[in-house]
Amino acid sequence: MWSVQCAECFKWRVIPTQEEYEQIRSKFIEDPFVCTKKSGISCDDPADINYDKSQTWVIDKPNVPKTPLGFKRRMVMRRDCSRMDCYYSAPNGKKLRASTDVVKFLDQHPEYKKDVSVNDFSFTSPKVLEGTTPEDETED
Repeated sequence: MWSVQCAECFKWRVIPTQEEYEQIRSKFIEDPFVCTKKSGISCDDPADINYDKSQTWVIDKPNVPKTPLGFKRRMVMRRDCSRMDCYYSAPNGKKLRASTDVVKFLDQHPEYKKDVSVNDFSFTSPKVLEGTTPEDETED
């Protein structure tokens, strides 16, 4: 599930697709999300979801670049739920785990260099919020 927090009322709004979420996140500092950006929604409406311990919450850093066309950004929770690992799947299925992998991929596939640069990728993983993982519940 993808969601963003309104910069005015701080309510959480569900975003229907990863692509739409990435567009919002990529420009969050210069163009913060507000409820009225969702059709028919305002800050007066109830939140779409509430922050609680019923699900694991992770928070992305703002302004992470939008995933280049043809690539897929994936995040995988580690087994101990301590953090997430971020990687990209290239159009040919190759898994890119670090900026050095992107450089090698672009060197091996120069046809992508006109549309894609290493700066279009961010391997910064979202922060897993304390108290929202299954392990946190077993510690209570």
